[in-house]
Amino acid sequence: MQPTTQETNQIDTQEGVAIAQLARQLKALGEPNRLRIVQLLREGVQCNCELGDALGMAPNLISHHLRTLREVGLVEVERDAVDARWIYYSLDRDALAALLGAFDAFFDPARIKERHPACGPQGSLVRLDEIGVAA
Repeated sequence: MQPTTQETNQIDTQEGVAIAQLARQLKALGEPNRLRIVQLLREGVQCNCELGDALGMAPNLISHHLRTLREVGLVEVERDAVDARWIYYSLDRDALAALLGAFDAFFDPARIKERHPACGPQGSLVRLDEIGVAA
């Protein structure tokens, strides 16, 4: 049974949303300093000052990069229960797992289909193996 037009549009919309999310996350990670921050957060929860010391960056710049990573859902934030001025950052494991899954699915080499152009010089070619002639 073929999917209805509505089902096909829904699948296209869902795939479009997933592609847009993947693009936002990859764009955020495309900045080298953000990748360095993610690398440091892989070691565990950190505060802005620890990240700044390790990276040699100003606190406002660290905050800017962390905000970008938070906005795409890769970093979680927690305020200190005793002193709310302290903010701790960590990686969102579920979001990273979802990103990895989306990346793997999108770039899976098995999804690359064999296709020959229908136009241009190659479009008019008939391959010998297609008509049963041995080369």
